[in-house]
Amino acid sequence: MTKKINLFPSLIRFRETNRLKMAIAASIMLWCMAPQQAVADTYEKHEVASIQQQKVKANGTVVDQTGEPLIGVSVKVKDAPNGTITNLDGKFSIDVAKGATLEISYVGYKTVIVKAESTPMHIVLKEDSEMIDEVVVVGYGSQKKVNVTGAVGMVNSEVLEARPVQNVSQALQGVVPGLNLSVNNGGGSLDSEMSINIRGTGTIGDGSGSSPLVLIDGIEGSLNTVNPNDIESVSVLKDAASASIYGARAAFGVVLVKTKSGQSGKPRVTYSGNVRFSDATNIPEMLDSYTFAQYFNRAAANDNGGTVFSKEQLERIKAYQDGTLKSSATFNEQSRRWNYYTGSNANTDWFKEVYEDWVPSMDHNLSISGGTDKTQYIVSGSFLDQKGLIRHGKDTFQRYTLNGRITSNITDWFTLGYSTKWTREDYDRPSYLTGLFFHNVARRWPTVPVYDDNGYLTEPSELIQLEDGGRQINQKDLFTQQLQLTFEPIKNWKIYVEGSLRVTANNQHWEVLPVYQHDVDGNPVGMTWDAGVGSYPVGGSKVSEYAYKENYYSTNIYSDYFKQLDNGHYFKAMVGFNAELYKDRSVSADKSTLITPSVPTINTAVGEPSVAGGYRHTSVAGFFARLNWNYKDRYMLEANGRYDGSSRFIGDKRWGFFPSFSGGWNIAREAFFEETANKLKIGTLKLRASWGQLGNTNTNESWYPFYQTLPQGQNYGWLVNGVRQNYASNPGIVSSEKTWETIETWDAGLDWGLFNNRLTGSFDYFVRYTYDMIATAPELPSILGTGVPKINNADMKSYGFELEIGWRDRIKNFSYGVKFVLSDAQQKILKYNNPDKSLSNPYYEGQKLGEIWGYKTIGIAQSDEEMNQHLANAKQPMGQKWAAGDIMYADLDNSGSVDQGNYKVGDSGDWQIIGNNTPRFNYGITIDAAWKGLDFRAFVQGIGKRDYWLNGPYFWGFSGGGEWASAGFKEHWDFWRPEGDPLGANTNSYFARVIRGTSKNQQRQTRYLQDASYWRLKNIQIGYTLPKVWTKKAGMESVRVYVSGDNLLTVSDITGVFDPENLGTQWTDPGKVYPLQKVIAIGLTVNF
Repeated sequence: MTKKINLFPSLIRFRETNRLKMAIAASIMLWCMAPQQAVADTYEKHEVASIQQQKVKANGTVVDQTGEPLIGVSVKVKDAPNGTITNLDGKFSIDVAKGATLEISYVGYKTVIVKAESTPMHIVLKEDSEMIDEVVVVGYGSQKKVNVTGAVGMVNSEVLEARPVQNVSQALQGVVPGLNLSVNNGGGSLDSEMSINIRGTGTIGDGSGSSPLVLIDGIEGSLNTVNPNDIESVSVLKDAASASIYGARAAFGVVLVKTKSGQSGKPRVTYSGNVRFSDATNIPEMLDSYTFAQYFNRAAANDNGGTVFSKEQLERIKAYQDGTLKSSATFNEQSRRWNYYTGSNANTDWFKEVYEDWVPSMDHNLSISGGTDKTQYIVSGSFLDQKGLIRHGKDTFQRYTLNGRITSNITDWFTLGYSTKWTREDYDRPSYLTGLFFHNVARRWPTVPVYDDNGYLTEPSELIQLEDGGRQINQKDLFTQQLQLTFEPIKNWKIYVEGSLRVTANNQHWEVLPVYQHDVDGNPVGMTWDAGVGSYPVGGSKVSEYAYKENYYSTNIYSDYFKQLDNGHYFKAMVGFNAELYKDRSVSADKSTLITPSVPTINTAVGEPSVAGGYRHTSVAGFFARLNWNYKDRYMLEANGRYDGSSRFIGDKRWGFFPSFSGGWNIAREAFFEETANKLKIGTLKLRASWGQLGNTNTNESWYPFYQTLPQGQNYGWLVNGVRQNYASNPGIVSSEKTWETIETWDAGLDWGLFNNRLTGSFDYFVRYTYDMIATAPELPSILGTGVPKINNADMKSYGFELEIGWRDRIKNFSYGVKFVLSDAQQKILKYNNPDKSLSNPYYEGQKLGEIWGYKTIGIAQSDEEMNQHLANAKQPMGQKWAAGDIMYADLDNSGSVDQGNYKVGDSGDWQIIGNNTPRFNYGITIDAAWKGLDFRAFVQGIGKRDYWLNGPYFWGFSGGGEWASAGFKEHWDFWRPEGDPLGANTNSYFARVIRGTSKNQQRQTRYLQDASYWRLKNIQIGYTLPKVWTKKAGMESVRVYVSGDNLLTVSDITGVFDPENLGTQWTDPGKVYPLQKVIAIGLTVNF
């Protein structure tokens, strides 16, 4: 049953059958909230008759040079406050005084001034070849892209529209060159957040991170908490010159999210929603139980000549598959318990049982906006109900948002802006849905039935724990308030005062309840089980509560002034101050042994309580300045400076000054280039260069790295007066010299816009140095008695390029566009405390990040003679009893033995660099087209080059842990078997002969190094906008219906068990992770 959601408490209830009534009611409410509108209406109603008689109604149509109507064109009365915009047919109507002049303007077109006429007017706008039709949001302001001198990428709302994604990060992947979003170890779980960086890994410093600063309307936040439908644009500041104005936390770039604002005009109501269906992109296919048993038997036979399944057990499995045996398991007559594993004979594909197909979810969004020339407002709300793929126990994610913004020109020199945002996220899942569950799914044998012969879930299925073992419920609330005051004392001089508050409240409830299996007679039997966070005895139970609250305060005070001189020189200066304070507090408590599982609370548990908690705060402050100079949009210079302080450092290490400079030269504006520019319609051919420094304050996980902490606890070994005593041990040494990481970036770029900006693009090459990263210090004599503190003593270099090319054109009623983005980044260690270059240390000087070391594989020995001949020249000490079907490794140093030498760079024996797991050549391709009411969009994203080493049972099948830690998927059956083998010969196999253990054939090597490059159809959608004549009759401005799909097709050479985007793990080995989803959505967008 669809859950009814109250998006506007005490005002109106959200009922799908009453959407129009709700929209009208909300419009009336918001209209009344705009006092300037009321004043304007009152004024107009009381106009004297003589003035009314002097007005005429001007109407007409605005089209482009091809005759296509232009939607949303601004039609204003010159030197007067009133105006309007064109509708979907390009038409407008406005009351004006006789003889009035109209100013017609539209982004990307030249402004037209015409005299108002009472007869229908036909106005043609020409494209402005001297501008790129983008205004880019930059630090504390915006600029025309043609004048930007830094490396800035931009995404508009069209990219996010109709994507059936859970968060913005998923929609931004592959869209902006240099902005890298990847799946983390949480995989496709409903609460998982994507990892994000700009231009690759920026630091390897201890406790440091490479994530960019994310600002949502100027307030730090997370992309996962923003409703994609609320976003107007996203700007990505990639180099130091463009990001330096934000200082301490912008060391690795900035992502600026601008949400939608209200516009002048009558109230506009927009509803968009979709119903979506999700399925796993890729899950392993298990061997059938008979083949699985033979596979395990062969592994045991190749190891010690034994078996796992007896002949009788194999015959029983075969009989069950043939239908001649009805019972799925045997049982013990004495205990009356079922026998599983070798004692059962079912044929279960556990991945198909665990994950449900095409799970339905829904997403609803509603916004109301409007205003007058003086006051504009917007209110929006959304509800996302996302269902997970888990069939038993279910997992769900729900997000509610309610946002409002109002901007009012109080006087000619004072503007007041206020916005409020609320987001709630509810995540409900089984307590057992942890990494351990995903670990155990791979180890589940297909011979084990899901249900016993009496219809009860079986004990080894662990589905009992999912369904009855308790829930983990997380609720997170974010409240954001922002006030902006803008003063303009004189023309061109503005002063901004901004104050922001964000409150984050996170509450988590975790319960572990008793679980029961059933014996042969259907009687419940208590179970011991491991919840992934501790083992619980028969009847064991526990409840945990955690509460976290964070207050974030931000103040920005800045002022800018610009001057345009008659001789073409343009100057703009800005100075300002920024301060931010973080304060958080947390408390946790847990208790075991619930009185009753039906009321799982701290108060209803009788076990020993455990309580913890704490609070902390940190702050940053900075003074900043920026100076811009522009001469006729031909030459551009920009200088930035930021003087930053952080509470994470002390003394003279606390403050740092970080400057940046950038410049641009638009060759298209030069006289000597005029003939070529006119011929090719070149509006922009701009060379850019920048240099800058930034400081990274996030150089340690601790907010107080300069304080010594006393390890403390409670002694359980002895009592004093019957009471356990607290204890404290000696603290470690801390360094008072810890300070900023310094990031220095050089960037050179080229922007172009040809053929009236039909062909646009940009190219950047960058080099980024990260100095003074926190790393291991040189060792001191052991007499010191404690470890040496880490210090700023490591350096790294990053370098790469970014390319973006786009073509957009129109042929009569058919418009289309193509866009290609490509980026690459590599990192090299310049300095690190590893003088011997030992490979036991994760880093060494000269290392490229992501290096994979291993042996070179010659091949699989096809006979014992071939193997013996190989061993005679190259011993393989990593194993014994080498035979036909085993791997032959290359003796590269001709030492007579395949080994790793002294495990140092330059002395590593036959151990060499065989690959690199850094994602290279990130690309995205977008194709869109529209014809009359039909529209189409397709988006492909991929990685051009990446090596990856996989291990564990997902890849190898039978592995080092024996049959209890191994898996059997269809890919694993492709193992070496000689001619005449009863299982069938397979001498041209992928895998070597299957055998227990990892020391022999499962060494890291070239043969099994994976090509993890891929391309994926990230989105494809087809939409249709209903004809205007239809929608007008229903009282609607426009209606668009669409079908959209995400992740529907993937092409990759990686082994079929794995998703090339989801190579992380939630438990020890790759693959043990929640799968990603492919999604099909059917949606609707309606404007009133």
